[in-house]
Amino acid sequence: MVFSSAIFLFVFLPAFLGLYYLTPNKYKSIIILIGSYIFYGWWRLDFLALLALVTLGNHFCAKVIVQYEGQRVGRRFMQAGVISNLLVLGVFKYFNFGVDSLNMVFESSGLNTFESLRFILPIGISFYIFQSISFLIDVYRGDAPPAKRFVDFASFISLFPQLIAGPVLRYKDLADQFEKREHSLDNFSEGATRFMAGFAKKVLIADTVAPLADAMFALDDPTMAEAWLGAIAYTVQLYFDFSGYSDMAIGIGLMMGFRFIENFNLPYISRSITEFWRRWHISLSTWLRDYLYIPMGGNRKGKIRTYFNLFMTMVLGGLWHGANWTFVIWGAWHGAIMAIERALGIKGGTNETVQIPARIMRTILTFILVIIGWVMFRAENVTSAFAMYEGMLGLNGFELTDRTI
Repeated sequence: MVFSSAIFLFVFLPAFLGLYYLTPNKYKSIIILIGSYIFYGWWRLDFLALLALVTLGNHFCAKVIVQYEGQRVGRRFMQAGVISNLLVLGVFKYFNFGVDSLNMVFESSGLNTFESLRFILPIGISFYIFQSISFLIDVYRGDAPPAKRFVDFASFISLFPQLIAGPVLRYKDLADQFEKREHSLDNFSEGATRFMAGFAKKVLIADTVAPLADAMFALDDPTMAEAWLGAIAYTVQLYFDFSGYSDMAIGIGLMMGFRFIENFNLPYISRSITEFWRRWHISLSTWLRDYLYIPMGGNRKGKIRTYFNLFMTMVLGGLWHGANWTFVIWGAWHGAIMAIERALGIKGGTNETVQIPARIMRTILTFILVIIGWVMFRAENVTSAFAMYEGMLGLNGFELTDRTI
């Protein structure tokens, strides 16, 4: 079930909201939990059980962390909880990738490859695992209150508006809202308007441009015009698809009385890749900063270590997006550019004083760097990505061909 499907728009969402508003406030979390589990279980019931087990495990670890606050036992349970979450993510998302990568090495070395168990990737697992990890760390640090009611925490982990495509939420930002939030006609109207704006982005723009991007990326030897047409089409598709889903999630949240973090802020007008990541998938970039980059040392351990931390944070962020070498390379591309920008003192923030011609040139350059990265992100494999790059350089000709027109 996806937000743009008829079953969601005309059956699930109206039924859920009707029941939600008819339910007294103190029982609304129960309705959220039931609705979210129906939404998730619509895809596969067995992975709904995995979601429930992850929820129970993290709730138990948080209880122990609070009970043994400041003691070694509390720290051990925080570590065990984080490791357990990463193991779940690793098995279901990266096991197949690891096996396939080993088989590539064996095959290139003339060795026999091996077959193994294959895992199906549970939808939304990256989001609810990251939210679980941040919850345990925040509780351990004292930055977030433990959930007073299990049903509130379970509702937070499974919250259906953002479960599939984000934003990445943190319990400390919603804890107060689970206890008290405003249900009003103004909020509902604002949420409905935001949902429809996101729906229009997704259906009218992203889905319309997608066939063009698919056709160009399917070519074995695209010309320069075809390669750039496909790359730009995907750049448009991805933004309007992803930001559209975020808008729909934020809109449904508002209809329920929640205010989620904004996830996009005109990223394609950025004047540097560093600024781009302050505008693109904001919830993920702040998560990576707070739970990966800063714990690795951030910029506190010298210039070389800062560059390394930036690079590795983006590599791991790329791998979070998918189990494929294309995502690793895409993350490395952004990480390397961010390290270079840090070394050159380039920030690209709105407060930076830059002359208009230089500002325009830097915006264009940043946009081109982003497009180049999206080619690797979109391609099925590294070979296909480099075929597109060859086309973008004009190595297969320059004009549109009959297969395009």
